[in-house]
Amino acid sequence: MLSRHRRTARRERVPDVATDRLPPLTEQQMTPEQRAAAAEISSGPRGAVIGPFAPLLRSPELMTRLQKVGEYLRFESPLDRRLFEMTILFVARWWDQQFEWAFHHPLALEAGLDPAIADAIAEDRRPDAMDAPAEAVWDLLDELYRTRGVSDATYARALAELGEAGVVEVVATAGYYTTLATVMNTARTPAPGGPSLPDVRSAGSRG
Repeated sequence: MLSRHRRTARRERVPDVATDRLPPLTEQQMTPEQRAAAAEISSGPRGAVIGPFAPLLRSPELMTRLQKVGEYLRFESPLDRRLFEMTILFVARWWDQQFEWAFHHPLALEAGLDPAIADAIAEDRRPDAMDAPAEAVWDLLDELYRTRGVSDATYARALAELGEAGVVEVVATAGYYTTLATVMNTARTPAPGGPSLPDVRSAGSRG
């Protein structure tokens, strides 16, 4: 498999800057619409406005609608939790998104993802010795993100392991967490304490 870095070799990464451009709003800074949106998300399973929802609160209606999609995916989706969290780790690595990685890496291991798979994703390489469902998820996402499409052979393997609903859930999960990653990368949302992604930008391409 081609490394992501072969695809991205043509561009340079914008330098990291620590300043949070869209930090959490105080109660006094919020509009009535923002207060209502913050109260709604805080009353749900997340319990607070955290991570990507701090910058998203600048558009409270968007945040409310988007977080409902995420609430379904994270707390109600029938997709195997191990594969769900693996999908998030893939997206976090693709976008070099430290908040997503730090938050979801422990959840992935709790869900039963092999630590060796998580380590390989962190190192931006194809994991070894995956079982068939994990291999189907990896190949589906890797091909989709690298080529912007999915071949018949890759789709057939994913369909056999995940079913139609599972394929849709995986790619929709990847799309949702891609949205969160791009928001946080733009806002420079700081990561919580926890596991961090290594810098693999200078590692070169891997086969």
